[in-house]
Amino acid sequence: MQNYLSVLCILALSSLAFAQQPVVQATPAQPAPAQQPPMPSAFGKDIKPGDNSPEARLRKMWESKIEAEWEAITTKDKKAYGDLLADDYEGVENDGKGERNKVQAIEELPESNISNYSLWGFKLIPADPDAVMLIYEVNMLFPPKSQVRFSRVYISELWLKRASEWKEVHYQETRVK
Repeated sequence: MQNYLSVLCILALSSLAFAQQPVVQATPAQPAPAQQPPMPSAFGKDIKPGDNSPEARLRKMWESKIEAEWEAITTKDKKAYGDLLADDYEGVENDGKGERNKVQAIEELPESNISNYSLWGFKLIPADPDAVMLIYEVNMLFPPKSQVRFSRVYISELWLKRASEWKEVHYQETRVK
């Protein structure tokens, strides 16, 4: 019985000790500042709003050039496509037809039947201030009645700055299974 009374006293004293602690009232949480969503990138890597670092500006510039190139191909816009290519442009596509120069690449544009595309895996390799290599992949979707409905290619492009303008000098694509 004495043990019982001892345990009861300890419990009573413990409860009094806990009762002496101040009560902390919950304060309403401050609303999180509204954040702008990241700027979506065609290449799958979002750029944070307000990121004006040299790397972000460079990435935005090159992504927009590649997107402009693929929009020109998809819409069969010879002028827009030709404006991106250097006069000494050489392109090699995965169709086995060999190398194309600027005139050939522009003239075959109307034969293109890409109905949609998606870009991803963008990689930028600066060689010097006036030369850059771009590497990326593109998934191409062709119209429903096409023999080939879908194609995925790995692309490498060499761009050079000439007379203050960036021009694509070389294009190489390799089919990805």
